[in-house]
Amino acid sequence: MDFKGFWESRFGGRKEQGPEQNGHANGEANGSGAAPKRTADLAVYEQFEQQARQTQQVRGAAIRDGNADVIQKPLLPPFESAEMRNLAETLLRDIIRGSPDVKWESIKGLENAKRLLKEAVVMPIKYPKYFTGLLSPWKGILLFGPPGTGKTMLAKAVATECQTTFFNISASSIVSKWRGDSEKLVKVLFELARHHAPSTIFLDEIDAIISQRGEARSEHEASRRLKTELLIQMDGLTKTNDLVFVLAATNLPWELDAAMLRRLEKRILVPLPEAEARQAMFEELLPATTSKLEVPYNVLVEKTEGYSGSDIRLVCKEAAMQPLRRLMTVLEASDELVPEEELPEVGPLIPEDIELALRNTRPSAHLHAHRYEKFNQDYGSQVLCSEHA
Repeated sequence: MDFKGFWESRFGGRKEQGPEQNGHANGEANGSGAAPKRTADLAVYEQFEQQARQTQQVRGAAIRDGNADVIQKPLLPPFESAEMRNLAETLLRDIIRGSPDVKWESIKGLENAKRLLKEAVVMPIKYPKYFTGLLSPWKGILLFGPPGTGKTMLAKAVATECQTTFFNISASSIVSKWRGDSEKLVKVLFELARHHAPSTIFLDEIDAIISQRGEARSEHEASRRLKTELLIQMDGLTKTNDLVFVLAATNLPWELDAAMLRRLEKRILVPLPEAEARQAMFEELLPATTSKLEVPYNVLVEKTEGYSGSDIRLVCKEAAMQPLRRLMTVLEASDELVPEEELPEVGPLIPEDIELALRNTRPSAHLHAHRYEKFNQDYGSQVLCSEHA
């Protein structure tokens, strides 16, 4: 066997086709007498067109769901190029498939924020008849406040409770090192959201994406293009009637661009938990059944003024660690290895554990409380209900 014959037989040389197969393939490929190209020899756009032709029949097929024929929606909308399709496939990883398992009831306090989120996401899907014209649902809500107050928990509750496609977007999702890809990713993100509507786009730490636009000398061109494309997609000529809801969260609301503040129609302060919310957190995290003493909830509430929800969780965790540390000291002092099934139970809490936890855990989010209040007075949405409602 010569070298050419060995090469074609070993590395996938083109096989000879019969006259019927050759004619049928030629009619499908290009209608000429030339032999069809292998997939490796096709250009990118030719592979994309071939894939689109292969999936066209599947997309148009009807699948039976119960007694009704439902048209299966494709995972990706039709794009004008294979490049945009590849970008869309990377963004599909940011869709939350499972449930974060956070209910509205598991978030203590924050009633105003929860009511507004239900008004923006849940009610338009449940009662679409009323949310038309001037009563069209809110397109964007900004949650701002000190760190650890429950902004991301609210987003998880939206993903759990609301029957929408949830996009969890951060700066790494839409910022690319390749020139021009960042704004393309933003465009593809909103096209995907409209395709899978009703959908929710959660922009966590949005101040890292769209801070205030400065002069041309103080800001990189790529960053400016990304911000401009995000503003256009949220409220520009590309705006449609599809139910796409943007939920943003930040700890630095005063660094956001004024144009973005205008597009985020409702700006809700997520404050430090009040006394009732702190007591509800302590009762859930430190239930009285786990200790032989009566937990002094009123003392805990009084001594945790200015603590965030995350700080309160750390206090409870620190208190619960004290009996475990005492048990670890006893077990480590013994030279014998105790089998796992014979390990003793962790002891109950004592009053000194709670006092020690309060001394070891200090508040972390109370320093800039006055700045949040000032921003709320200037730009915040004061949620007030009518007494006749």
